[in-house]
Amino acid sequence: MDASADSPWAVTGLDPLAGRVLEHLVAVPSADVAEVAAAVDVPPEEAERALRQLADSALALRVDGPASRWAAGPPRSSLGALLARRRAELARVEGLVERLYEVYEAVSGPRTAHVVEVLDRVEEVPARYGQLLKGTSVEVLHLAKPPYVTGPRAATGELAVAPGVRMRSVYETEGFTDAVSLRTALRGTGQGGQLRLASRLPVKLVVFDRSAALLPIRADRPAAGSLVVHSPALVAALVALFESVWERAEPVSLVSRRDGPAPRGAGPDRRTREILHMMATGMKDETIARALKVSRRTVQKHVSDAGALLGARTRFQIALLATERGWLREQT
Repeated sequence: MDASADSPWAVTGLDPLAGRVLEHLVAVPSADVAEVAAAVDVPPEEAERALRQLADSALALRVDGPASRWAAGPPRSSLGALLARRRAELARVEGLVERLYEVYEAVSGPRTAHVVEVLDRVEEVPARYGQLLKGTSVEVLHLAKPPYVTGPRAATGELAVAPGVRMRSVYETEGFTDAVSLRTALRGTGQGGQLRLASRLPVKLVVFDRSAALLPIRADRPAAGSLVVHSPALVAALVALFESVWERAEPVSLVSRRDGPAPRGAGPDRRTREILHMMATGMKDETIARALKVSRRTVQKHVSDAGALLGARTRFQIALLATERGWLREQT
């Protein structure tokens, strides 16, 4: 058998040669040093050193007689005792590891907090977001994608940037259908912010003055908690990620492409408002048609008429401008 360094003998504390010698001894009644050396193909002095190591571990014993010979001890009991000693040694090392880790945590924990904060309770996130936003004086960079966290003040749109603070936002197109994201976008652009759309975003992200960044711990479960990153190197990497997404995203204008938006007093009929409200909550045309007991074509005509009234060419612009006009409020 080949007892190389990666053989099972390594975990027993025996060197590979001692393992090979033991394997030979258990296969013969007894052997002298020369026979062992020939069997494992090493010089006699190396064979004798291996035999003495086995004897020290109670795995081999010298046989009395006219010539010095060696025999293996009962493998199950002798190796069992050796392995028991090794397990006890490993248990002591594991205890040492745990003590070292406790010391490491006590020393490194406060240092880590200066680099990354962990917000593991969902109610902490909006409060911390508000603090960071209030302390921002230059720029906010924002990547927004579903799933959104619901609840009081859970959406970033419930808090506005201060006057003079520039906001650049990229929204994921597929998720830009709910009233929360519409209000967020309108609030940002209403203060001179810029808005773009991208088909897919890598992560939800907010960067404050390029000195701190807020992002979820798990992309698929924003309610699981968030991270506040303070490390300059990590924040710089997240800013670079945002700029890369921003360059590829599609600019969006909320200004009508015609003579201008319809007067504030003008608006669609009750059924069109109802359809626009359902569309903004993410419902598909087919679902709206079934809910209202009308045809899909009728739904599309109402949306098209609203676009003509607003001077909007896309469903996205229709939803934004309709929200701005107050057309998406529940009708009583």
